[in-house]
Amino acid sequence: MSIHETAIIHGSAEIGENVTIGPFSLVKENVVIEAGVEIRANAVIASNTKLGRNCKVFHGAVVGEIPQDLKFQGENTTTEIGENTVIREYVTIHRGTNDRLKTVIGRNCLIMAYAHVAHDCLLGDNVILANAVNLAGHVTIEEYAILGGLVPVHQFVKIGKHSYIGGGFRVSKDVPPFILASSEPLAYSGLNIVGLRRRGFTSENRSLIKKAYRLIFRSEYNTSQALEQIKKDLPQTEEIQYIVDFVESSERGIIG
Repeated sequence: MSIHETAIIHGSAEIGENVTIGPFSLVKENVVIEAGVEIRANAVIASNTKLGRNCKVFHGAVVGEIPQDLKFQGENTTTEIGENTVIREYVTIHRGTNDRLKTVIGRNCLIMAYAHVAHDCLLGDNVILANAVNLAGHVTIEEYAILGGLVPVHQFVKIGKHSYIGGGFRVSKDVPPFILASSEPLAYSGLNIVGLRRRGFTSENRSLIKKAYRLIFRSEYNTSQALEQIKKDLPQTEEIQYIVDFVESSERGIIG
């Protein structure tokens, strides 16, 4: 364990083995820092935060501070960061409110410099937020999704797994899984072919997914009609069923 003499650690904090805490960093009450975590200089790990094994928090980051939500009344909520996640310089992550009671970032995520993750956001494993991404409250991002730099995301939006959103584009509606999204307003731009190949999706899988999205985005059908055609005409693989479930359960509506 290596804790710099200028770091301030609350007596209730639980510190695991082989943890490094840099100069002038602050660890507040009821924090759990698991083994192998590295916290650089001038970082703040606020109350009720858990950092999983081998996380890295770079200088100036603030993890687990209270929400920027005027309805927040000091309720006992948490922030959970999964193992091996990297939080770069000046990232801000705020804990939950009474809605979800927690903000969660999964395992093996990369949150690049100046990104903001607001209260009650839920991020799955292997998510990447590039520089200066800004998530409003209650956003859900599923596993392996990637957001390019400077992307703002509206509250309550859901972003599907294995999707990729181009840098600088505003996200105000749900983004279905497996796709590329770009343009203003945000729209379907094809499959995330590179990402799907890297993660072992076969050509048959990709072909079926592409056929489903042609029906949703590139046909004369409205969304409900397209889903009925998908159920009728395509093999109901796990991926196809997931697309249908995602679109049918969307509360904000999907992108164009």
